[in-house]
Amino acid sequence: MKKLIQGIIEFKQKKHPSYKDTFAKLALGQRPDVLFIACSDSRVAVNVFASTDPGDLFVVRNVGNMVPPSGLLGVSISDESELAALEFAILNLKVKDIIICGHSECGAMHAVCAGREKLEPPHLRSWLAHAEPALHTLNQSDRFSEIGLERHNRLSKINVLQQVGNLKTYPMVAERVANGTLQIHGWWFDIAQAEVFFYDSNDDQFLPFDENTLKKLKI
Repeated sequence: MKKLIQGIIEFKQKKHPSYKDTFAKLALGQRPDVLFIACSDSRVAVNVFASTDPGDLFVVRNVGNMVPPSGLLGVSISDESELAALEFAILNLKVKDIIICGHSECGAMHAVCAGREKLEPPHLRSWLAHAEPALHTLNQSDRFSEIGLERHNRLSKINVLQQVGNLKTYPMVAERVANGTLQIHGWWFDIAQAEVFFYDSNDDQFLPFDENTLKKLKI
C-alpha cells in the first residue's frame, strides 16, 4: 500500500502535467479498440508489455482469464459480470477485437491441475469449474507438449483456447465473427521470459510476436 501511495504522489509531481490533456479528453468518453480479458494475477501487466496508453483497452480481469459459456437462451450460465462487460464492449463501445490472455505460472491452472475439489474456498472452487473442459483436453491429448513446458503451463495455453470457444457460444459474438466485424485472439504471456505469444490457428501453436506478426494475422 505504501508503494501505491508513493506512486500516486510521484505521478502527481512528475507525470501529471503531460497526462492532463489526455485525461481531460478521456473524461468526455472512451473509445477503446480492444476488449482485453486477462487473469487477475498482478504480474500480467499489459500496460507494460503492450505499451498501451490510457483509453486503449477495455479490460476485464478475473481468476484464470475465463468467460463462462452461454446457455441455450444466449445468456451466461454463471457469473453475469463477464457477460455485462462483453455486451458493453460490443454493443456500446463497438470494439473490433477481443483478446483473451493467459500466462505462465498461473495459480488458477496450478489449482485445476492439482484438483480444484481440494480447494477450501467455495467460490474459487466453483469458479475454476470453467477450466475443467480445458483440463479434459489436456488429459486426452498431447497438445502444446513442447519440451520443457510444464503441465500447468500447457493447461494455461489450452485454457486460452477454451475461453475463446466459450466466447463464441454467445450469439452476438458468433454473428459478428461470422460477418467479419469482430476478431477474437488468444495470447499467452511467459512471465519468466517477459515475452508475449499469439495463437496461430494455421500452425496450432503459440508464436512470439515479431515484425511479421501484423501480416500473418492480416491486421
